[in-house]
Amino acid sequence: MAELQEVQITEEKPLLPGQAPAAAKEAELAARILLDQGQTHSVETPYGSVTFTVYGTPKPKRPAILTYHDVGLNFKSCFQTLFQFGDMQEILQNFVRVHIDAPGMEEGAAVFPLGYQYPSLDQLADMIPCILQFLNFSTIIGIGVGAGAYVLSRYALSHPETVEGLVLINIDPNAKGWMDWAAHKLTGLTSSVPEMILAHLFSQEELSGSSELVQRYREVIVHAPNLPNMELYWNSYNNRRDLNFERGSDITLKCPVMLVVGDQAPHEDAVVECNSKLDPTQTSFLKMADSGGQPQLTQPAKLTEAFKYFLQGMGYMASSCMTRLSRSRTASLTSATSIDGSRSRSRTLSQSSESGPLPPGPTMEVSC
Repeated sequence: MAELQEVQITEEKPLLPGQAPAAAKEAELAARILLDQGQTHSVETPYGSVTFTVYGTPKPKRPAILTYHDVGLNFKSCFQTLFQFGDMQEILQNFVRVHIDAPGMEEGAAVFPLGYQYPSLDQLADMIPCILQFLNFSTIIGIGVGAGAYVLSRYALSHPETVEGLVLINIDPNAKGWMDWAAHKLTGLTSSVPEMILAHLFSQEELSGSSELVQRYREVIVHAPNLPNMELYWNSYNNRRDLNFERGSDITLKCPVMLVVGDQAPHEDAVVECNSKLDPTQTSFLKMADSGGQPQLTQPAKLTEAFKYFLQGMGYMASSCMTRLSRSRTASLTSATSIDGSRSRSRTLSQSSESGPLPPGPTMEVSC
């Protein structure tokens, strides 16, 4: 046995309240920088493992921004353009954010074995409490696109006390009808899975124009190593249940909601219908001009401005400089209030060049 050596330990000066040694401060700073760069975690849930990445440090009495991506994408390909946009950095300094990857969609994900039962969208929503419990987060502001918007809506219906606000891009709250189901089956006979997913993500005009953005995402999806996993997520989306939103009923979103869709998006009609079913005093509708099917990719500036105003309306970042969008909206408040005196603010926005009103209330034209 090696001879034990006696080591003399010198007692350090006790720490006074509010003091910390330089080494501790450096370690804390290093940990914060590491967290700002993103830490990826996986947790087990009743429906399998789920991966998520955390950026930033939690702020006292502030919710986390939690994102959920669409079919054919992961959190980076869906949200990186938006969250790396320059004007978004002011928001990111005030909130910790959590990006969820649907099972099998994370970078480097292995292909699920043949016969694997992929979770339904309802089950994906039921995974979120496990993530929040792991992180010890009590409330969130959700940002979802397409299938991810549906998942966050389903979660908000089940756990309204934990959701302070939702930004829902391209949401379709309706289950597929028989006609839609038949059309989907027929399309599947003549189109590949990547082409069907691309038609879900982008408008026909965008696909016909074959822009650099569309070409890049076509390349990513067609050659994705986890394409079989994408197909499983795609099938779960097409088998979704109806959210059964109904204005004035208990089945509705209780938090402030911002609905977003591009004026050329394939989901425009579904988002307009969703807007008509939600509480107009809690819901903003933003139709973005020249944004196509993925406004968070093609119009990050406009979406960032709208999101900043959305947060200000919830009582956060009140001291932040007003954006061009909120200035335009403030200038229109007088005329909007005269239309509906019972509401202190209109919550229906449009960045479309169209002048026709959109349900359920007055529409303001905002040019950005």
